[in-house]
Amino acid sequence: MSAPPGSDSSSPAPDRLRLLSCNIVAGASVGRYSDYVTRSWLPHPGKRANLEALARSIEDFDVVGLQEADAGTLRSGFVNQTQYIAETAGFPYWSHQPNRRVSRLAQSANGLISRIEPNEVIDHPLPGRIPGRGALLARFGSGTQGLTVVISHLSLGPEARMRQLGFIAELLADAPHAVLMGDLNCAADSAELRELYRKTSLVPPLAPPPTFPSWRPRRAIDHILVSENLQIDSLWTLPQAFSDHLPVAASVTLPSGLQEKLRRAA
Repeated sequence: MSAPPGSDSSSPAPDRLRLLSCNIVAGASVGRYSDYVTRSWLPHPGKRANLEALARSIEDFDVVGLQEADAGTLRSGFVNQTQYIAETAGFPYWSHQPNRRVSRLAQSANGLISRIEPNEVIDHPLPGRIPGRGALLARFGSGTQGLTVVISHLSLGPEARMRQLGFIAELLADAPHAVLMGDLNCAADSAELRELYRKTSLVPPLAPPPTFPSWRPRRAIDHILVSENLQIDSLWTLPQAFSDHLPVAASVTLPSGLQEKLRRAA
């Protein structure tokens, strides 16, 4: 986890957290399926402006999870996009988990951007027939009563997702305060997510908003899931599309015991 020199984590504890998750498709502004070829896999002059617009939109959030952020290859102009967004938005802490690499052309990463200093950040590779998926786990606050956040981008196939969510369930099995957010590529009531709810303290969202495709959202496949002792006050998507997925956001009320363990950076 990277932070600038002199960062201060002594400001008051929050009573709620504002969370956001977004698959950014390497910074590409995608408005139709043909844009995947012309914008996602190739360097594009509009990517920097798109990342800057995203950075402005996340300034009021506390913890942001990114998927498909380029780790600094040709398609991003050799820019680590997680770092760029974090620094542009003024967040003091960031970390990323590079995953599947395609030569020097592309390397996708899960990204964590935070105003709260994590106690630890751990990269976990996920099981799958084709390697390259991961879960980025961050713990905030000390001891078993802290907050555990996992950011992930799951496979397209249901069998692979079932195995990957089984692995994530093991990570979160003993976490009383947990968040899973990311592009999970399945509905909140899918068989694989129902199995996750059964094995963890996570609960299904009441009304998950559609996020994909961004230009005509029909499928709710990007999620922010929280454990039963955390309360989601509101769940929504940002109106501006920065990729082929709309960002999904949540405001979460924290129990008093957890509030005392977290400190936002000033």
